Amino acid sequence: MRFCAIVGVATLIGTTVAAMATDVLTVAAVDNADMIRMQELTDDFVASNPGIHINWVILEESVLRQKIATDIETRGGQFDIITIGNYEVPIWARQGWLQPLDDLGDNYDADDLLPAIRKAVSYRGKLYASPLYGESAMLMYRTDLFRQAGLDMPPSPTWAFVREAALKLTDKSAGRYGICLRGRAGWGDNMALLTAAANSFGARWFDFDWRPELESPEWKRTLTFYVDLMQLAGPPGAAFNGYSENLDLFRAGRCAMWIDSTVAASTLSNPMTSDVVGRVGYAPFPSHGGLGNHGNWLWTWNFAVPTSTEKAKAAQRFIAWATDREYADLVAAHEGWPYAPPGTRTSLYNNPSYRSAAPFSNYTLTAINTANPDQPTVKPAPYTGSQFVAIPEFQRIGDAVGQIFAAAVVGQMSVEQALASANQLTLREMKRAGYVSSP
Repeated sequence: MRFCAIVGVATLIGTTVAAMATDVLTVAAVDNADMIRMQELTDDFVASNPGIHINWVILEESVLRQKIATDIETRGGQFDIITIGNYEVPIWARQGWLQPLDDLGDNYDADDLLPAIRKAVSYRGKLYASPLYGESAMLMYRTDLFRQAGLDMPPSPTWAFVREAALKLTDKSAGRYGICLRGRAGWGDNMALLTAAANSFGARWFDFDWRPELESPEWKRTLTFYVDLMQLAGPPGAAFNGYSENLDLFRAGRCAMWIDSTVAASTLSNPMTSDVVGRVGYAPFPSHGGLGNHGNWLWTWNFAVPTSTEKAKAAQRFIAWATDREYADLVAAHEGWPYAPPGTRTSLYNNPSYRSAAPFSNYTLTAINTANPDQPTVKPAPYTGSQFVAIPEFQRIGDAVGQIFAAAVVGQMSVEQALASANQLTLREMKRAGYVSSP
């Protein structure tokens, strides 16, 4: 689940629109490496579709979400293609805000999509979005630092081992920290990690009456562990670091371990972008106390067509080009196989060239295949979703609770106070939304 900074500036990039253009598609895209790479390769699409031209609107993630949500809810028609996650796909399809993708052409091969990914972008058996890349979460660590410290990474690490290793590998005088974790407040930042971690500790957000359980012993163990680890072994300003900041710290050699998105692996293996090439190992998301691995998340960035556009046919032609199996070949020809969009298609993981060039590929595939959004918690729960709760209200709740938990990391309140405040806030929102009857 790759999330960038909370505040950003839009970058509007458009191709020159030829006079004979019949369709100009405006694409709202998230500002990440895969999307920038696609923008650079768009000439390939235009060359084979001379009547279609593309205007790229590249936006930082939180800004993208705000603009897309406003446009789609008001049916403003500003965008012909939108970039959304698998959190939004079924919710927005149910609202009638997305068009089904039933005109992707014979070369698209929907059966080639990984089963978990296809299910995540479908509603009532139909595709309502097409994935650019998919991801889960894993533990990335410095093999050289582990070796020097006499540590061996277990095949299935526990949170207890992670704490022990993080404390042992922290050397603040040398500017090196035992672990980097998401701290920036937001449903897709610190709460993505904390929801996944809470799942692995045996916690859940709600009982079957939709009453929040954030004051449960399992949530207390989760947040206590997280706050202590961030304070003892995390970098300065850890409460303000998201995916991008932690990526920069890890690839610069400042963090011994990092638990985050599997999609980071291609950047860490690139000598042009990483100082730790050849010194990174991979392991599953940690578990707790024999409860099994419930922390794997499942996220995918996808293209979808809003019902407000009048250019659905052309939009689906572009989406088919951008997300079919041949697009991976195009990326490989220009950039190399390690940079092919990961986590979406079986054919990529059956490709010997990709598997050879991307030593992390098996870890990514295993993490995605073992994620279980339909039963994310140890206890049965009334909701689905792994690093999020798949209800429309969760984005607002997750953002607010994320602010409270970030305050605990910087010492503005105790863990107990944070959990009580978060539980009260969540209960109020669930009552307001009609899930819970008063009192």
